[in-house]
Amino acid sequence: MFRELVRKKQELSGEECIRILKAEPRGVLSVLGDDDYPYGMPMNYLYDEEKNIIYFHGGKNGHKIDALKRHDKASFCVYDQGYRKPGEWFLNISSVICFGRIVFIEDPDEIIEISRLLSLKYIDDMKYIADEIRNFASGTLCFAMQIEHMCGKRVKEK
Repeated sequence: MFRELVRKKQELSGEECIRILKAEPRGVLSVLGDDDYPYGMPMNYLYDEEKNIIYFHGGKNGHKIDALKRHDKASFCVYDQGYRKPGEWFLNISSVICFGRIVFIEDPDEIIEISRLLSLKYIDDMKYIADEIRNFASGTLCFAMQIEHMCGKRVKEK
């Protein structure tokens, strides 16, 4: 069902893909938008290695949510900061693409816990996190991508 990588020499191992998903702060979630146009948006996320799930949060309305309610399949692309070898102008970048189905989180306690864990990825100020959750949890929608396929590759930008 999912295509194999054409350039096998550039393929990342599963462990390398997981390392990137755990380390990087954001990626691009792509969905099937209005009139079947692709719609991609940058997203903060939390990867749960044990469950092989990526968690997201956002508002309860909008283009992204409408698209996901119509069609639950999505892809999520994350890439690292890259590096330059001495004397080279181009970046060497590793990227991961996950394909899966989106499920919406309904349980208010689970939404709060996901919001807390997702916040901890970006900031360690517990008071700030508690205040944000108290003020915004009721308006927050959490959803998860249940990963069906993950692949990654290393490329040179030249």
